[in-house]
Parts: sequence; C-alpha cells; structure tokens
Amino acid sequence: MIRRILHNFATRLVTALLSFGIVWLTARYLGAAGRGDVSLFVTDCAALLLFIGLLGGSSLIYLAPGRSLWHLLVPAYAWATLVCLAGTAAVGLLRNVPPEYLGHLLALSLLQAYFSINTSLLLGRKREAAYNILTGLQVALLAGGLLLAFVGLRWWVVPVYYYAAYLAYGLPTLLSLGLLLRLPDQWHSGRGLGATARELARHSRGAHFSNILAFANYRLSYYFVAHYADARAVGVLSVGVALAEAIWLIPRSTALIQYVDLVHATDKHAQIEPTLRVARLTLLTTVLAVLTLCALPPAVLTAVFGPEFGAARPVILLLAPGVAAIAVNVICSTYFAGVGRYRVNNLATTVGLLVTIPACWLLIPSFGIRGAAVATTLSYVVSTGFLLRQFCQATGARLPAFLPRKADLGYARSLLKKAA
Repeated sequence: MIRRILHNFATRLVTALLSFGIVWLTARYLGAAGRGDVSLFVTDCAALLLFIGLLGGSSLIYLAPGRSLWHLLVPAYAWATLVCLAGTAAVGLLRNVPPEYLGHLLALSLLQAYFSINTSLLLGRKREAAYNILTGLQVALLAGGLLLAFVGLRWWVVPVYYYAAYLAYGLPTLLSLGLLLRLPDQWHSGRGLGATARELARHSRGAHFSNILAFANYRLSYYFVAHYADARAVGVLSVGVALAEAIWLIPRSTALIQYVDLVHATDKHAQIEPTLRVARLTLLTTVLAVLTLCALPPAVLTAVFGPEFGAARPVILLLAPGVAAIAVNVICSTYFAGVGRYRVNNLATTVGLLVTIPACWLLIPSFGIRGAAVATTLSYVVSTGFLLRQFCQATGARLPAFLPRKADLGYARSLLKKAA
C-alpha cells in the first residue's frame, strides 16, 4: 500500500508543482485582473464538471470492477454532453460574458468531462499507473503551452489559456480512450446498458451531491468577490487559495488509495485501524506543510508572482486553520464514501455551506478577500467537526485516535524502507 501511496503522491506532487507553474505564469504575465479572469473561467468549468458527476464521478470507480466499462461510459458521456450544453446556456443567461467565452466554456468543459470519465474508469480497474501518467501529462501540457506562448511568443492575453487547455485536455483524452479500448470488456449489443445506467445514477446521486456542496464551500467566495470587488481582487484571492490548497495533495493522495482499497475490501470494519493510522500521518504532514507555507514573507510572493500579489499572504494565514482541518475531513469523508454512507458526507458539506453563504454575505462586502478567507476557514472547520463526530460514532474511535503517535513515525519509516 505504501508504494502505491508514494507513487500516487509523487504524481500529485509533480502535478501540484506544474499547477503552481500555471498559477505563476498566469499571474506573472496576465496580472491580477487577467489571473482573475482565468480563475473565473476555471471555476465555471469546475461547476459544470460537478453536475456531470451526478451520473459518474467516483461512482464510476465504485462500479467499474463488476460492470462492462462500455455500459458505464455511454450513459456517462451522454449525461456529460447534456450538462455541458445546459450549463453553458445557464452561464450565458446569468453572467454578462461574450459569445467567444461561452464557446470555449462548452468545448473545454466537454473535453474535461470526457477525460475525467475515462480516467475514472481506468482507476476503477486499478490502472493506477496509467491514471497517474495521464493526469500528470494533462497538467504538463497546459503548463508547457502557457510557457511557450508567454515566454517564447510573448503572447500575453487571456485567450492563450483557452488554446493551451485544448491541447492539454484533447491529447490525454484520446490517449485514455485508447487505453480503454485495449481492455477486454465487450459491448454485448447493449444488453444490461439500461440497468447499469440506472445503477450508476442511483450511486452517483448520493456519492456526488456532497461534491457539489463542497464546491460551493470552496469557490462561492470567488463569485462574491467578483460581485463586490473586481477581477483583480479575484486574482489575488485565487493565488492565496491555490498556494494553500496545494497542500491538499497530501490528504488526497492517501485518500485516493484508501478509497480504492475500501471499495475492493470484503471486510470494511478491518479498514478502520488502517484508516486511523493514515489519518494521523496525513494530519501531521499537512500541518507541517501549512506551517512552512505560512512562514513565507510577502516579499517572496511579490518576487515570484508580481507586486500586486503581496496581498495574498493574509489570505494564506487566514486559510491555514481550515486547510489543516481538511486533512482530517478528506480521510473521514473517503471512509464514508468507501462504505457507501454518502448521506454523512452530504450532511457535513451542507453544514459547511450553511456557514459559507452567510459568512460570505456578511464578511466580503466589508473585508474583501480577507473576509472571503475567514468565511472559507469557518466553513472548513465546522464541516470537519461535524464529520469527525460522525466518524467517531460510526467506528467507535475517540478523538485522541487522530493525534500522531511515536509508533506512527516508526511505522512510516519501516514502510519507506520497504518501498525503497
């Protein structure tokens, strides 16, 4: 297991570094306003992808071991196409954006959706190496395309991001489809397609609803800041958020492997102690990473991103407690998803959203991006507290079980030696 976690972590670390490069390139060469425009576009795409998960998402991983991949892929593709069309139309009605923006939103959200579906199916069949390579390639192509345009061609306009994204998602989507075609699954003339689609929808609704609510917790503040301030403020906020959330690669790397193991485990109860051990180590490493990030002075941010982005440091400091709390949140929510108790995750994210909306409404008009950071942290902490209580009740664990122990460090060292 540790080897798989390390491989997954290494891939996510490379991906996080490349993602940092994307944030740096867009901030450095487009400025705070341009970075804000890119952030809002990425947020719009992410919102569409969330609704796509209502007939896919993690449920594709859950059902892939025992179903024909093609019986899962067809309804997932059809639903993704419908959502992207309807979602793009909704953005056009709700926001004052040009037609070219809507065209890029539709095309790129479709590419991202198909890529996500393909890689989820590969992961469900334990093709973790292929999954890691494809996700890493996608970010590398995006970073490389931006680097060529900004540095090589000196083309410093927002549409460059769209053109680079076409390459970054188009090629990996084709490669992932080719890998699926090489698997032994057969179509069987459509037999069982309807039943599989209904089962996928049933699992996805429960599994993915919490993701939609979580997205609102994570990104609703962007729209509040755009409304009460401007794109420049969104750009500064997005840099602080990107740096803080980069630390989440630690809990997400361990949680992904934990989820796959839970799905395939016959004895779910036996996974409680390994889950707690992973949670303790994950919390320790996350807190250390958060403290390191908080130690960065404003001069580093201005030197790296530009003079407009020194204001991102207060955002990072205010987000730090919430980022640390999410380490426990991710592990607990992954456990409940792995055992099929999606309602708990839905309730936790609902509690967080009930904090996010009034906090954004009250704090952002007066305190701007700092108010946005406080609202986000309050949401993270409250939802994590709720989820932690539910986990303890469900498993019999106590709160001290999440505190790192000396034995955990010895266990981690022994596993690292075995994996070396």
